[in-house]
Amino acid sequence: MTGMRFTPKGYGGDRRNPDEVKRDGWKEQRMLAVSLDDQRLTWPERELVRQLGERLYGKLPAVREVQHD
Repeated sequence: MTGMRFTPKGYGGDRRNPDEVKRDGWKEQRMLAVSLDDQRLTWPERELVRQLGERLYGKLPAVREVQHD
């Protein structure tokens, strides 16, 4: 007996990082996943992403900011 296995034989391996998944989705399925917090984007680019997201999926829930005294 080899011990407990949590994945079927042949399904183990390394987990891809989120950027790899996003890149593969773009190249293979023409789908784009973009974070509004991605610092690689300029403000106008992030604003465009926000506007597209709101048009397709609705407004984001309001985020309450913590006031510092």
